[in-house]
Amino acid sequence: MLKIEHAHKFQWKLYFLIKQTSKIASAFPLFAIFAAAVCCAQGPNLGRPLTPEEIQKVDITVVPDGRGLPTGSGSVAAGAAVYAKACQVCHGAQGAGKPQDQLTGGVGTLASGKPVKTPVSYWPVATTLFDYIRRAMPITSPQSLSNDEVYAVTAYILSIDGIVPADTVLDAKSLPRVKMPNKDGFVSWWPKPPR
Repeated sequence: MLKIEHAHKFQWKLYFLIKQTSKIASAFPLFAIFAAAVCCAQGPNLGRPLTPEEIQKVDITVVPDGRGLPTGSGSVAAGAAVYAKACQVCHGAQGAGKPQDQLTGGVGTLASGKPVKTPVSYWPVATTLFDYIRRAMPITSPQSLSNDEVYAVTAYILSIDGIVPADTVLDAKSLPRVKMPNKDGFVSWWPKPPR
């Protein structure tokens, strides 16, 4: 009789264990959903949302059609002075290169056996040149040039290969209209802006 009682108690313990386990297992998805909702609702409480002014300071992207270009303007003559002061030490006289990359020349060489890829010969839109200079140059102090200086340096570099005339003044309206030599060498993924 004693063995049967022990077996009977064991059965009840096993039944109780299975019953409790199934309750926990069925409650787990609900608990997980609840926990996720609480975590998402509260967030990690790190930092604070950026203000529109703070976002504007770091959102300096210029797209190919010119959206994002800042106010300001710069002439070829002013660009020559800024280039001599901030760019020539790395990119050489008139963007010829050495010790860093060549910025000018190479126009018409892309289909040749020895293509020379420079921002002027390769890039399809002039706004890319402006965006890169403003974002990353000079290498020793990126984003230190004013908008006027960036427009001026862009005008100067484009004038060296005759992409723009020597009396050009670039700004947010004129820069997107500059026709680059390789403008048809790329597929545009940017949607055409409404006119």
